[in-house]
Amino acid sequence: MMVWKRRLPRRTVLRGLGASIALPLLDAMVPALTDLRLTAAAPVKRLGVIYVGNGQNMPQYTPPTEGPLELSPVLAALAPFKERVLVASGLDSMRTYVQDGGPHPRAQTTYLTGVTPKRTEGRDIQAGLSMDQIAAQHFAAETQLASLELAIESTDLLGVCSLGYSCAYNNTISWRTPTTPLPMENNPQAVFERLFGASDSTNRQARLDDIQTNRSVLDSVSQEVVRLNKRVGATDRMKVADYLDSIRDVERRIQKAAQQVDQELPLVEQPSGIPATFEQHVRVMFDLFALAYQCDLTRVVTFLMVRELSQKAYTELGISEPHHPLSHHAGDPAKLKAIEKIGAYHVQLLAYFLERLRTIPDGDGSLLDHSLLLYGGGISDPNVHDHLNLPTVVVAGKPMGIATGRHVRFPKPTPWTNMQLTLLERVGVHVDQFGDSTGILTI
Repeated sequence: MMVWKRRLPRRTVLRGLGASIALPLLDAMVPALTDLRLTAAAPVKRLGVIYVGNGQNMPQYTPPTEGPLELSPVLAALAPFKERVLVASGLDSMRTYVQDGGPHPRAQTTYLTGVTPKRTEGRDIQAGLSMDQIAAQHFAAETQLASLELAIESTDLLGVCSLGYSCAYNNTISWRTPTTPLPMENNPQAVFERLFGASDSTNRQARLDDIQTNRSVLDSVSQEVVRLNKRVGATDRMKVADYLDSIRDVERRIQKAAQQVDQELPLVEQPSGIPATFEQHVRVMFDLFALAYQCDLTRVVTFLMVRELSQKAYTELGISEPHHPLSHHAGDPAKLKAIEKIGAYHVQLLAYFLERLRTIPDGDGSLLDHSLLLYGGGISDPNVHDHLNLPTVVVAGKPMGIATGRHVRFPKPTPWTNMQLTLLERVGVHVDQFGDSTGILTI
């Protein structure tokens, strides 16, 4: 017996005045089968990179044993996700080592490009096509946005940031071409606008005014939601309701942040919409990260959570010294302990994101099941600007085919770029060579 049902196109969007909202995968987007069963469409694979600069307290970061994963003090917050985590040691970024100063901008730029950046103080910057953008080119035809680039600290640095290196190298980790660094957005309101607002309007300020006066983008698509709910089943209606609740919650928090900025810091120069604390800021950016995946607006996201040379002081942890000067610890036990606390704090925020992905249904599993995430940075021991044995955490769902729940130590020399080559392969993007790579890793 044949079973027929009305099928929604995979790219269905809700449209309203000044807004368009893509939908997550619904049962109604999957063809009916002759045996009366619905099967989930083949889940898409997603790639995310989260960069944390200024190095780590490596003895407290590195798991104590190889094999089955025993989490270190810095990585302890990943315990609920241990079966999905691979910690890799022994990966070296040899392209970062040159004797011309500027180890921090080199580390940040080389991390995803595998190319030593050109030392310059002018506009003639040059690096390489970054790994995330190779993936973005592959997925571009499938999504509204080829990629999404996020940051926490301001990415408007100008001039020279470190020993002859342009600040352009410190503003991003993503490069569309060897001479085109992609801007990373640190204002959640602007990210929200890019994802959900003003797609049918050229007047950006009008949309900003709408949000600042508490008008939700969801209000303008409310009639579309009513019509959609008449066309889909109860399960799909629940999915849509949960998804729209997530959007509304993020939007509400962005609006609240804008109000707080206006009320408490009326003369502040930072754009409205940026939360008052680092933790609030990171969490709302992670929520936007998750929403971009959930509605399949993009499958590639990079997040510069902590840039190199960051001067943030983690007073919320009782640490008053700025991060970068603190990282040059000279073996001081107190400074090493502070670096450990900062590293563990960042991992706690990563765990928040992983839990968010785990709670969002996607096909026959969750967004976490169908995502491949890289968390790490381009410096290991910051005291000596070490680019060997980079701190590397991979979080992967089973469809990625990675044996997780382990700590793997690779033999020397193993290029860091082998990991990037491998991660691209696992999300379905084949590349013969990347930077100084020598082959696919066995993970």
